[in-house]
Amino acid sequence: MPAALTALRNVIAALWTWFVLAACLLLFMPVILLWRIVGWPFDRMNYVGGRLFRQAGAMTVRLTPRWHFAVRGTLPSNPRLPYIVVANHESFADMLLLCLLPWEMKWLSKIEIMWIPVLGWSMWGARDVGVKRGRATSAKLAMAACRERLAHHVSVIFFPEGTRSPTRELLPFKDGAFRLAIETGVPILPLAIHGTRNAIARHDWRINAATAVVEVLEPIPTAGVNQQELKQQVRATIETARARLRASQPSAPSV
Repeated sequence: MPAALTALRNVIAALWTWFVLAACLLLFMPVILLWRIVGWPFDRMNYVGGRLFRQAGAMTVRLTPRWHFAVRGTLPSNPRLPYIVVANHESFADMLLLCLLPWEMKWLSKIEIMWIPVLGWSMWGARDVGVKRGRATSAKLAMAACRERLAHHVSVIFFPEGTRSPTRELLPFKDGAFRLAIETGVPILPLAIHGTRNAIARHDWRINAATAVVEVLEPIPTAGVNQQELKQQVRATIETARARLRASQPSAPSV
């Protein structure tokens, strides 16, 4: 295929995916925001609105021909136990892949993302949690917000690396998720993500062919566990699962 035609095809593919995501967010956002108000007396954490918000990501994945994303592992029988969900972070596409999981959880995210029109407004409506990096006061408030969601039987999700790893290696895990887990006694639910790294490359808007998977691993209890030992156990569990996924995952399809 001539290079110019290939380049045009790539641009069209990328524009299609971003169009689908934008269209879904524009369609769902009014309902998410409305339900935050109307459902407040009996759905304080906007579980329903949050599930609708994640469907924007799930629909984008399903309507992107270049992506073959899947969920593996044993899903929790009662995701409202709740859990502190911990996942590695490869690219922006991680968030879209995780939308395929069939339960609601609130996301801890950079506050700057929540300032983005439509996307950020939807996150606010869904009661995700924003945090300002490097600000101790912001981190303290974010942890309090996470405790509130857990108290209402809604899981929260952390990317403990703090940012996307520029290589295939995991970055060191930060303490926040594990401190919160021990303080609240809530079990950790580890997730291993593999294959999204080039789906949306770092600092790029183009959509590339990718075969990716998120594997739901066994929950890890936190009662009576040392924080650092818990952090290392979760990191090792995710790393082992990622190595297994790398060994078994086929190459990305050319679409």
